[in-house]
Amino acid sequence: MIDPQEIRLLIADDDEEFRSSLVRRFQRRGYEVEQVGDGASALHLLNQREFDVLILDLVMPSMSGLEALKQIKEERHDCEVIVLTGQGTIQTAVQAMKLGAFDFLTKPFPLAELEVVVNRAYEHRQLRKENFQLKQILRRAAPQVRMIGQSPLMKEVFRLIEKAGPTDKAILIQGESGTGKELVAQALHRASLRRDRPLVVVNCAALPETLLESELFGHEKGAFTGAVSAKPGLFEVADGGTLFIDEIGELPGALQAKLLRALEDGSIRRIGSLKERRVNIRLLAATNRNLAKEVEEGRFREDLYYRINVMSLVLPPLRERKEDIPLLVDHFLGPPWQIEPAAMEAIMQYSWPGNVRQLINAIDRAKILADDHVIRLRDLPPEVVGHRPAASPTSPSAPTAAAGSLQLAEVQKNHVLQVLQREGWNKARAARALGISRRSLYRLLEKYDIRPPAASGQNGS
Repeated sequence: MIDPQEIRLLIADDDEEFRSSLVRRFQRRGYEVEQVGDGASALHLLNQREFDVLILDLVMPSMSGLEALKQIKEERHDCEVIVLTGQGTIQTAVQAMKLGAFDFLTKPFPLAELEVVVNRAYEHRQLRKENFQLKQILRRAAPQVRMIGQSPLMKEVFRLIEKAGPTDKAILIQGESGTGKELVAQALHRASLRRDRPLVVVNCAALPETLLESELFGHEKGAFTGAVSAKPGLFEVADGGTLFIDEIGELPGALQAKLLRALEDGSIRRIGSLKERRVNIRLLAATNRNLAKEVEEGRFREDLYYRINVMSLVLPPLRERKEDIPLLVDHFLGPPWQIEPAAMEAIMQYSWPGNVRQLINAIDRAKILADDHVIRLRDLPPEVVGHRPAASPTSPSAPTAAAGSLQLAEVQKNHVLQVLQREGWNKARAARALGISRRSLYRLLEKYDIRPPAASGQNGS
């Protein structure tokens, strides 16, 4: 059942008396109605606001309805057009249909008939929009991975998902890299009332600022070099559904302000456009940063932090839920694979700084190297095998953990150095090769005091 209050209607007709009667009719029934007296004014208003349906008279002064329709389709305004024509201009109406008009009516006609056509046009627009969203989601969709765990920490995560999923509130998912934050977002979406609408994902760390703004908010044709056609942003794709912003802590300051505005009143504006569009989305965000500290240090807006953090859901690292590791190994191995006890012991003893993602990679690597569908110690990555604690009659765990931490730091430092040297110390290329943002690379350079050879010589280090 269509709710007339959802339909934004624009009427363009130079007959003021007829136009006023249409406005009164539709306003009484709850439609949101705007009116203009010519085609040029209709185009101007379409550039300022978004409408679902345009009722367009074909015979008007200065700019005819047919000329206006041509320009509407050339500029790709996303509204359905119903054309009105007199008895003598049926051929023109047929031409309008070829240009992309939804339907036409010949004057005079019952107003009830026009209302039926307006409702059908609105339904058609909604269907087009849903089809577009579905295509975008299918294009972006990745195979879903089930969340696995029976530890108390994971049972608490499942409880919070069950409670928070059906609400429409913004949720901040926190946790180290590789803990499965996107899986939590998928589970929250499936538990929500928006489960039949799109779940759209964007990773702030994967795109530079200019591309990220275009990805989120869209752009108009010619807005910048390379913008050969208009493109809707992910806010529009997610309209009615859920938008998951991963690594939101990487969002640049200028985009933080624009995101806050979108979350406050649902208003977005494509790059290069003056037109405001309205969207209705549920926001889920994720970060591996301490956003409260980022706020204190002025790198993240406090008002945005409270807007996205109505509720926080913290994912435990794998080292804090080791009782789940055998379940995860069994799941990722699948039938008919087996694992020998020594290999499982090594997996249980390792600290897994990359969490579940690193465990998946280790299992995949082992399956490539294994014989006879049996994972043995020799099939595991060197860092996992080399981390096994040495036998000690006193306290084996503390020195092993310290040694493992030092070993991992050295491995990470050497890997970053190798990639930088291979890329000729080009930080942009090195960050891409490492699969991290440039900001993350700079933090690693600072952490390990890594400097280019020339800089090192100048500083005497």
